Order: sequence, then structure tokens, then C-alpha cells
Amino acid sequence: MLRIITQLFPLWAVLFSLWAYFSPALFVDLKSQIVPLLTIIMLAMGLTLKPKDFLNVVSNKKAIGVGLILQFSVMPLAALLISLLLGFDPVLTIGMVLVGSVAGGTSSNVMCYLAKGDVALSITMTSISTLLGVVLTPLLVELLAGHSVDVPAMSMLLSLIKIVLLPVAIGLLINVFLHSVTEKLEPVLPLISMVAIVMIIAIVVALNAGQLQTIGPIVALAVIMHNSLGITAGYWVCRGLGFNESICRTVAFEVGLQNSGLATALAMKFFTPASAVAGTIFSIWHNLSGSLLAGYWSKRTSQMSAQPDAESSR
Repeated sequence: MLRIITQLFPLWAVLFSLWAYFSPALFVDLKSQIVPLLTIIMLAMGLTLKPKDFLNVVSNKKAIGVGLILQFSVMPLAALLISLLLGFDPVLTIGMVLVGSVAGGTSSNVMCYLAKGDVALSITMTSISTLLGVVLTPLLVELLAGHSVDVPAMSMLLSLIKIVLLPVAIGLLINVFLHSVTEKLEPVLPLISMVAIVMIIAIVVALNAGQLQTIGPIVALAVIMHNSLGITAGYWVCRGLGFNESICRTVAFEVGLQNSGLATALAMKFFTPASAVAGTIFSIWHNLSGSLLAGYWSKRTSQMSAQPDAESSR
């Protein structure tokens, strides 16, 4: 039952977005709860991790390296180029660049599982990109958008340490030393994360209710283009490098599905509510696109490579 409720995330996101749009007064006063809600999400992620998730980099170094390079090059650059192509103002551009510069989202792990990808590799990539993103996200935002918007890179770095690195580390330690407890909590953790992200989405929608009608459609177009580029690049670059189908699907989700909740929280903390619209729409869209693609891949009869890429399996 809990799994079904969690898998209906896109539906809850849409319903709560509509509720917040038509009744914004119910949610606007919760603005200060966005960062605490994100902290809960990152703690829940930490509670599912084990030290071996980080050690898997040794056995999958080539695939992980390719995924991380695409994650922190294609996605931020694509976000900036799409913003320029669509003529976004600095406020909307910073929102897109934030989405492109954050780490991969935990929803990629679920989509990878549904699509018959390499789940262990997916978890490892999400974990490593989350830790690297603590440093890389503020640097990329400063590099790509700092010329038009004042980007407090150092303050953003410190915030990422507090709302990402510490909660993940605490969750990991709890899982190591109190695994018997976290094992019982594990079925509920995805639901907790889903509720938190749905609330973040609703709050941002409420704060932007007055201008969503004008900026919503064009930002949605940008988000769809960005997400599609990420998934496409992740899949076909890996195909070109000779990885097996399972790894290609895994990297596609890791690159294309961003931690948009983090991007939203950072936009709200350091910029404006309007800059958080991209992250909000991305949160809804990438779960819809990811679910559809996972469903297609899971049903498609494809010949999985009998011999995985030699170097990626060392």
C-alpha cells in the first residue's frame, strides 16, 4: 500500500499544486519550512545508505566517471543554453541553472529499479554526486550565472553542508550503528520523502500563484527540454562507449533526473520565489517522464549484453 501511494507521487504533486494555486493562503506562511523539509529528505536518503554504496566506485569506476562528467557538464550547460534560447530574464535563468547544477535526485534510484537498470550503480552515483554537489553546485552557479545575478557561492556552500552533507552523514551513521531500527523504518522513508517534496512544491506554487499563469508554460517547456536532453545524453553517450543496456539506462536516469527539491530550496533561500519555479515544475515533470520511460524499458524485450564493459566491471 505504501509503495502504491509513493508511486503516485506525480498525482499528489499535481493535486497539491492545484490546491496551492487556488488557495495560496494555506501554504504561503510555510515558506520558512522549505529548508527543514529538504533536510528531512536528505536525512531519509542517508538512512538508506551503507558505506559499500560509496565503495562501489571501485568496481564501476568508468560508468560512474562518465555519469558524473555528464551530470556536472551537460546538465548545467544545457540549462543555461535553453534559458538563453528562450530569452529568460536573470531570475528565471538562475532557477534553471540551479536545477542543472545540483546532483542527481533519489527518484532516479526508483526509476532505475523499475526499468531493470543497475540499482547498486544508481545508488552509488546518486550518493557520490550528492557529496560532490556540495562543492560543485555553488561553483557552477557562480560560473554560469554569476555575471547577471549576485551569487553568494560561499554562503550556498555552507548551506549545502548543513542541509545536505550533515543530514546524509548522520543518516548513514545511524544506519550503520542502528541498522535494526532503520531496517524497520525503510519502507516508510520513501513516503516521508514524498510528503516533504510535495509540501515544498505546494509552498513554491502558492508563493508564485500570481505569476504562474504567465511564466509557468515557458518554464515548463524549458524543463521538458532540459530533462529530455539529460536522459538522451546519458543513454546515448553510454551506448557509444559500449556499456551494456542496463548501465545505459541507469546513467540516463542519473543524468536526466535532478535533485530539484534541493534546487528549489536553494532558489528560495538565496534568490526569489520566481527562481524556484523551474525546480518546482521539474519535480513534477521528471517523475512523470521517468515513470513513462521506466515503464517502456521494463516492458521492452531487449538483449542485455552478456559481457559488460570490461573496465566498468573491474
